[in-house]
Amino acid sequence: MSIIDRVDRLTRLAGRNRLELLLFKLQSEQVFGINVFKVREVLKCPVLRPIPHSHYQMRGVFHARGQTITVIDLAAVLGHGASKGSPDEFVIVTEYSGHVQGYLVQQVVRIVNLRWDDIKPPPAGIGSANYLTAVTTLDNQLVEILDVERVLAEIVGMDFDVSEDLLAQNIPNPEVPRRIFIADDSAVARKSMTRVMDQLGVEYELAENGLEALERLRAYAEQGPITERFAMLLSDIEMPQMDGYTLTKTLKADPNLKELYVCLHTSLSGSFNDSMANSVGANKLVAKFDPDDLAALVMSVVN
Repeated sequence: MSIIDRVDRLTRLAGRNRLELLLFKLQSEQVFGINVFKVREVLKCPVLRPIPHSHYQMRGVFHARGQTITVIDLAAVLGHGASKGSPDEFVIVTEYSGHVQGYLVQQVVRIVNLRWDDIKPPPAGIGSANYLTAVTTLDNQLVEILDVERVLAEIVGMDFDVSEDLLAQNIPNPEVPRRIFIADDSAVARKSMTRVMDQLGVEYELAENGLEALERLRAYAEQGPITERFAMLLSDIEMPQMDGYTLTKTLKADPNLKELYVCLHTSLSGSFNDSMANSVGANKLVAKFDPDDLAALVMSVVN
């Protein structure tokens, strides 16, 4: 399939509350999933060159298409034991949050097309140490959708601090509410965004999926103009029950919510995301996780 065909197919999913998952297995029969939007390609495991003094869960690097790609042992990250890195294993090459990296897995199963409302939050009570962002069921089997943003943050590390030069430009506008609504299912993403808001002195409310955000915003709109309560909505794209594209499209069709400024804050890479954000009526799309980019955007709205 050509790049144009792939972009056209993925674009048609925008605003329809659908996603495609690449399913794979590690060292058991448990099935895991990752959004196809984040996947560049899947390769038979090439020869990996170790990196001295690197993180113990990094298996090495290889060269492909003029680029050096680091490979993370996903089984080791999830506590399933170290992978062999043998030629019969696979590397899922991903691109998100401004990084390109490979994930070593034992078996690639297939790609499935699902509705976001079939994707549910992780079960309550599993604690905060897990790497799940959502779950679903296929053929009577649980599929665990991984929070790969958290994997990347723990291994590569991310900076959540706004630069002092930018903070010096943070002059409040008393005519605009210094309060925003945040919708994101990733604990790492919520931590990064709230850290930026705390530094800016901007209040916030949190929702963990698009449907929850929609219901709460509608309830607030019944009490008065939504723009007098919130300066903006900052929403992820990938969320269980309702994705950010569908959330935005629904808000912009609601007379009581259409004036709310919407920024889609996403780890997904690719120029087609800009056109999809525009097609559903989003005011802005900002990539995760650059604290200065996010702070500058929020300041442009609330100051």
